[in-house]
Order: sequence, then C-alpha cells, then structure tokens
Amino acid sequence: MPVNQAKPRVVKDYAKLEPNVQEQIKLEYPDGFEDNLISFTNKEGNKVSALPFEAEDKYYLVRMTISEAQQIIEEDEDYDDDGQLREDIKEEYEEKHLEDNEDDADDLDPYADEEDDDDV
Repeated sequence: MPVNQAKPRVVKDYAKLEPNVQEQIKLEYPDGFEDNLISFTNKEGNKVSALPFEAEDKYYLVRMTISEAQQIIEEDEDYDDDGQLREDIKEEYEEKHLEDNEDDADDLDPYADEEDDDDV
C-alpha cells in the first residue's frame, strides 16, 4: 500500500485510536496484525515497530510490538480463537463503513440527492 505523502502521518498506540479507526484496521487486517508490522526509526532515533494503515484522511503508524499485536488479537472478542476476524463482525463493520464511505461520497457529489427521471 503506497503512502500518500499529502496525508498527515499519525503515530499512535492502538488503544488510543478512535473505535471507528480500530474497526477499519480490523477490516484491513482480518488475519491479525503481527505479520504486517513494519519497523522505522522515530524522531528520537529509536527503532519502533508499527502497523501501517491508510485511512481516507490520514496515514497511521500504529505502534505495537509483535507480542502486543498478538495480545490485542487474543483479547479482542471480534477475533476467534484462531486469530481470524469473526465473519459476523466483518459483515457488520463492512456494512457500517461502506455506508460511511457512501455518505462521504454523497457529500462530494452535488447531484447525489437528485433522482434520475428516465420517464421524460
């Protein structure tokens, strides 16, 4: 996933993310987080691992170690015992965030509220 340089970069702990961002991350990584972690050097010069996630308005680097990634998935009831996002949860979040994205698209479309009149 290429990083869009125009978007602000946000480095944040998973627990401090808004719930809707956490839900979108779960949809992006339904098989868990640990295999998707990247390493980078922070502004203090320390090597840090994080989960990359590109949202519509920001590029997130969600700080976590491999063991923290495993623990998050293990303790999250949205994931099953095998570390997979539960199908019912996946469907719920997809529906919720698809509606959010459609609403956002409607905001940009000046004709979104107009009905097509094919009977003219």
